[in-house]
Amino acid sequence: MSQRPIIALDFPSKAEVEAFLDNFPKEESLFVKIGMELFYQEGPEIVRWLKGLGHSVFLDLKLHDIPNTVEKSMIGLAKLGVDITNVHAAGGVKMMEAAKAGLKKGTKAGAKVPILIAVTQLTSTSEKEMQEDQLIEVPLKDSVLHYAKCTEKAGLDGVVCSALEAQDIHQATSETFVCLTPGIRPSGSEVGDQQRVVTPIAAKKIGSTYIVVGRPITQAENPYEAYQSIKNEWNGAR
Repeated sequence: MSQRPIIALDFPSKAEVEAFLDNFPKEESLFVKIGMELFYQEGPEIVRWLKGLGHSVFLDLKLHDIPNTVEKSMIGLAKLGVDITNVHAAGGVKMMEAAKAGLKKGTKAGAKVPILIAVTQLTSTSEKEMQEDQLIEVPLKDSVLHYAKCTEKAGLDGVVCSALEAQDIHQATSETFVCLTPGIRPSGSEVGDQQRVVTPIAAKKIGSTYIVVGRPITQAENPYEAYQSIKNEWNGAR
């Protein structure tokens, strides 16, 4: 079975999501990402609606709070039936453990617990910015690997990271540790505000488990054609 790239639905409203999805065959089951922009405008109902259409959902809210708050929040997110969700690894091991506990509590008996991953360093963050703004003096790679190890220690399934870091993360954790990688751009496309980007075929070769693609699909002249091209490249059928 071929793997689906995760489409970042970075739209401000359900109406715009509907217009975008009209570009795809109704029977096409997609894997989509709902981020803060869309979720905060439309609320949990946007997740229920997309799940009702048969799509898989990565709910990208990057929770970062005290353990008790994160645990209770995750109980609610699990009830929405999301397939993947996430936290910030910077919240610490105890917070991540609480997040996992909340997901398990909120998942219906017999249902699969959502995949839980943690953000290491955002792909928009450069090493210089990390060192100056976060006062983390180690190299960016060392910070990412440290967060990945903390994530594994907390019992989470994997991390959000740059594809450029996936190979090192697998070596520091395990081959089955999930590496979900945004910042994917097909050859010749605009980089935008991402600092650490790679192509789908390169991401596959260096260990990405899932890839997230936004503007190269959502802003394409023919979104379905762009999606199929990226999907084929991701699955080695280029």
